[in-house]
Formats: sequence, structure tokens, C-alpha cells
Amino acid sequence: MPAFTALDTLSLMLVAMSGMVMDMEPNVAAMRKAAGAGYSTATDLADWLVRTLDMPFRDAHNVTGQIVAIAEGQGIILSRMKLEDMQKVEPRITDEIFSVLSVQNSVKSRISFGGTAPSNVRKQARNWIKRLEKEATSG
Repeated sequence: MPAFTALDTLSLMLVAMSGMVMDMEPNVAAMRKAAGAGYSTATDLADWLVRTLDMPFRDAHNVTGQIVAIAEGQGIILSRMKLEDMQKVEPRITDEIFSVLSVQNSVKSRISFGGTAPSNVRKQARNWIKRLEKEATSG
């Protein structure tokens, strides 16, 4: 009987979620703000240090941690930090770093399969729409 109960519960949840998603109105400003919170671009900083300064990742991880700690202490996001503060940790950092610290550029840079780049998301959305349309007409 637990399998039937689980199926009934799942069916009810799918109906409820479908209705919720249909009525949902995303708050774009709040989503953008949340995306930049929590030092989400720290990985981009570490990747930049590895790529641009030819720094071993273990060192880049350490430098990034120090820079994040400074930003956190100042109550600011990484893209708002002063270059001079970053250079106190790693003198070779240039203003080029700011090209990777925005959430928008971070999202765009994830071009591998499953990544967040807008072109990837659009492609997956098209694939799923086709698949769902096919399912709807065959079922």
C-alpha cells in the first residue's frame, strides 16, 4: 500500500506545483540581488587567478578566501571591492578582474553542458518544450 500512497501524493504535488508555477510572477530585481549575494562570483575570481596569473588552484583558492574575507568584513560584494584592497592580498591582480566579478558575466561564462549561459538555457528550454509537446500529443 505505501507505493499507492506515494503515487497519490506525487500526483497531488504535481497538480499543486503546476498551478503554482502557472501563477508565479518572478521578481527580477529580487532575483538579481539574491544571485549576487553570498559571494557567488568567488569561483570566477579563483578561475581568473588560475587562468590569467597562472596561479596553482590551491593558491588561487587561498587568495580568493582572503579577498572574500575582506569583502565580507567591509559588507560589500566582490565586484564593489577596491582594486587596491585585492592587490594587498595579490599584487598582480589588475582591473581586468572586474570583468569576471559581475553575476551577469559569471552566468554567461558557464558554457559547458548544463551550464547557465543564456544560450544553453534557451537550448534546453527548446528541447523540453518539444519533448513535452510530443508527450502531450502521443498520450
